[in-house]
Amino acid sequence: MPLTDTATKNAKPKPDGKPAKLPDVNGMYLLVSQTGKYWRFDYRFAGKRKTLALGTYPDISLKNARDKLAEARKQLAEGNDPGEQKRRDKIAAKVAATNTFELIAKEWHEKMSHEWSPQHSTRVWASLEQHVFPTIGKRRITEIQPLELLDMLRKVEKAGKLDTANRLRERCSAIYRLAILTGRALLDPAAPLQGALKTPKAEHRKALDRAELPDFLKRLDTNFEGQRQTFLLMQLMLLCFTRIGEMTLAEWAEIDFDTGLWTIPAAHRKLQHKEKASTPPHLVPLSKQALSILLELRDITGHRVHVFPGRNNPRQPMSAETLRRALERLGYKGKVDVHGFRSTASTILNEAGFNPDAIERQLSHIEKNLVRAAYNRAEYLEERRSMMQWWANYIDSQRNEGKVLPFPGRAA
Repeated sequence: MPLTDTATKNAKPKPDGKPAKLPDVNGMYLLVSQTGKYWRFDYRFAGKRKTLALGTYPDISLKNARDKLAEARKQLAEGNDPGEQKRRDKIAAKVAATNTFELIAKEWHEKMSHEWSPQHSTRVWASLEQHVFPTIGKRRITEIQPLELLDMLRKVEKAGKLDTANRLRERCSAIYRLAILTGRALLDPAAPLQGALKTPKAEHRKALDRAELPDFLKRLDTNFEGQRQTFLLMQLMLLCFTRIGEMTLAEWAEIDFDTGLWTIPAAHRKLQHKEKASTPPHLVPLSKQALSILLELRDITGHRVHVFPGRNNPRQPMSAETLRRALERLGYKGKVDVHGFRSTASTILNEAGFNPDAIERQLSHIEKNLVRAAYNRAEYLEERRSMMQWWANYIDSQRNEGKVLPFPGRAA
């Protein structure tokens, strides 16, 4: 006799506490024990007797259990084992739960982080947390369509963050590549979006041109207000035209007064984190004028680790912001960028006829060909010594009413 809702609700174990088995229809029954009530279905498949669990009462009602029974019997009629199908469905559900965009993104981030600096790693994850995960983080990675990604990225683009939007597309594409390589996705919906977003307009570093240099030097010498260290930092940046981070991180141990060389370790250079261990240091020949400035600085900060220690915390290097603020006080806000000294030197040295390869080497631009890089480092050192001294003399000549300084070996 089929079960009723009332009979199901009131069902109890046997008086001796053993489980009671209450039959329903077509092989389904309710197993009632002291721990709960369980829907079961006994069937035979390939000559073997099997039992399929259909759920627990009252989470699964009598009607729901019969619906599950009907589905199981349909599978049997089609020649499939409902127990095996349930096992496969459970595995698929488990895989789906670990196949979300956010979980695969986390796996990708952990894989890549050892190649990045800690700061860059933090920035990458923060960008995903802020812009990507709230929209698609919990979605199965195979369900996300190109238009969904584009809509998400367009919101970032409309906020004026063009560079961020393009970087996010690249990161999404990299996450999908990992999913494809590990068999969790077949396609990369971020790939077709390349070129669909606006690209930020390239902004050239604001730099002094040749005609503006004499006036700048005059203002620097007569109008500078600030610490002597900051003034000397500005002078060294002009003479050495390194990156500001390399200059502020400079340590006295890197300066060799006898050979007139500043050895910038790879750890202080603008390199990808993974390149720092294998890239050689950058050698900066020091002109007589640069050495004179360093001698003065040695009297001021020679007892410290850094050539330019911080004012509030001398154990740390001076902030790069110090130079930017100094430029603003001189009246060059929005007119000259801290990195513009490099552009100014490069332009004038190229115009003066110096070897472009030696100039590029002095600018510490990375040569991808390792053999050529090793050659350049050795071959151009003496050439760069002459060039850096010419540049220092040229700076002095511009202080003297902008007089022209001839290139060595050329007629004046």
